[in-house]
Amino acid sequence: MPQSSILNPATSELAQHVAAGLRKTPKTLSSMYFYDDAGSRLFQQIMALPEYYPTRAEAAIFQQHGRALAAALSPAGSPDFSLVELGAGDGAKTKLLLRELLQGNAAFTYAPVDISAGAMTGLVDTLRRELPALRVAPVVEDYATALTQLRTWPGTKAVLFLGSNIGNFGPAERLNFLRQLAAPLGPADRLLIGFDLQKDPRRIRAAYDDAQGVTAAFNLNLLTRLNRELGADFDLAHWQHYTDYSPLSGAVRSFLVSTRAQQVHIAALEETVDFAAWEVIHTENSFKFTLPQIEALAAEAGLRVVTFFTDAAGDFADVVLAAREG
Repeated sequence: MPQSSILNPATSELAQHVAAGLRKTPKTLSSMYFYDDAGSRLFQQIMALPEYYPTRAEAAIFQQHGRALAAALSPAGSPDFSLVELGAGDGAKTKLLLRELLQGNAAFTYAPVDISAGAMTGLVDTLRRELPALRVAPVVEDYATALTQLRTWPGTKAVLFLGSNIGNFGPAERLNFLRQLAAPLGPADRLLIGFDLQKDPRRIRAAYDDAQGVTAAFNLNLLTRLNRELGADFDLAHWQHYTDYSPLSGAVRSFLVSTRAQQVHIAALEETVDFAAWEVIHTENSFKFTLPQIEALAAEAGLRVVTFFTDAAGDFADVVLAAREG
């Protein structure tokens, strides 16, 4: 019996993605698979790096504008609502908002969504210690599944998609994702989405290629995951991380680079993949935006900008959106 036929559903999905991605030109793997437990821990380290400004910029917005954000997300006249966060991670920034809502006596349930069970367990344990009055309903799912569930989610909701994760989608995927978010929204529902804004290109590039090599380890961990879960034999000594940024397109692109001609066997696929010297696997996009671009994107997706908040330096924007009227 082929090994791929006895894989569990999650691993089978990963195997299918890898099989399709490594047949493309250029070869491609999705950044959604960065976030196994080890990847989630590495990303927590990335967020604390001196080069990685987005986390600090968004935290500054929550600290400076927390009360106004809470008011913008709380549905008028609704006795209770759900605060659903896609890709919750460690919830560090979100806790600032949760405290504002609790202090304002808002009646709500926090529903963090994350693909990593380890990250979710840590978040829930922390919330129970730090915010014992908070009602928490954790969901361990990927974005696609969570979006499907949103369509049947009862009552009024505010959906958070923070940390510039929207920038990881290419233009067509981004529009489709926002349309999926917009579809289940009622008139009182709200979205809060974090957008990294365009700025000094050198600062942007440095944020994705730090001096300590943590981002490189994060990218390379994807190969470690394939070795563990799919029985691949990537030799990490012959791979390196590379990233670039284009001010014209606003795109940071990250790659894994094969430093020599090599073959990689993937047992779960019963395939051997050839890599030329210096051939790349494209693993991530991270797009940066202007405020006019955000408004145009929202309109195209069937959304309207209710209000937006930026940090003092104008590095980042948290944008409150609602379904377009009419």
